This record gives sequence, structure tokens and C-alpha cells, in this order.
Amino acid sequence: MEHKTNAMRILDKEKIKYAVHNVGSVDEPLSGTKVAEILKADYKTVFKTLVTVGKSKKNYVFVIPCNSELDLKKAAEYTGEKNIEMVKSKELFSLTGYVHGGCSPIGMKKYFPTFVDESALLFNTVFFSAGKIGMQIEMNISDLEKVIPFKYCYATK
Repeated sequence: MEHKTNAMRILDKEKIKYAVHNVGSVDEPLSGTKVAEILKADYKTVFKTLVTVGKSKKNYVFVIPCNSELDLKKAAEYTGEKNIEMVKSKELFSLTGYVHGGCSPIGMKKYFPTFVDESALLFNTVFFSAGKIGMQIEMNISDLEKVIPFKYCYATK
């Protein structure tokens, strides 16, 4: 029996269809492209969850394809911030309840304005962290809107 993460419990509570994939050790985070390789999935369907902080000290979440890099200037424009930067790994757990490599957009300690790359709309299902290193959730991106509010964006390089 698999250990349920916060993200999975929330999806279960809302009766949202998803699949869980174990992709590796809980000790070492894998790159998104390595996760795609293990899943035998198109790397464009595997997303990473990035937590940022704006000049105002407000936090924002970006869910982007694993082979992309967040364009901080574009990200700042979406948030209305003057500038934005990545949250430091050592601050991630206290802020979200998740560790680097296991951060899910679902089930953080507190909701932060969230932006999902619009490329997710091109696929029937996408993958993202289940909230634990080595575990991925696969689901339809439109179902994600049922558990967290988000806006689509194009903030990658």
C-alpha cells in the first residue's frame, strides 16, 4: 500500500481521477527529464513546480515543463511584481511543507497564486510531483482547476 501525500488526499477528497507513478528513490530528487525517461513519457508532459518570491515578499507558484527554464522577467509581469526570484531550497519546506524535488502545486501549507504553463492544454494528461520525491501524479490539467485556482501563462525561456 502506497503512502498518501497531501496532494493525493486532496484529489481523493474531491473525487478527481489521477494516477500515481513511482519513479525513484525518496532520497535523491531526479531531474524532470530523467522522470520523463523513466515514465517513457514525452518530456513536454512532465512539469515541475517552482516557488518564487516577488519584491513585495509575496510568493507565487509556477508549474512549467521540466525541460524549460522560468523566465523571471515574464513571471514578474504575470504577477504584477517589479521583479521576482526563486525561493531558496532551504526555505521551501517551511514555506510549503514540501522539499526540493517533491514540491506539488496541490496541498501546500498555504495557497499561493499559481500559474500553469499553457502548453499543459496540449495534452490529455500531464505529470507533476505528488508531494514526495520519487512520486508523480498524472492527471488532466483541467481537473487541477477543481482543487486549486490558477491562471495559464507562458513564462518560460
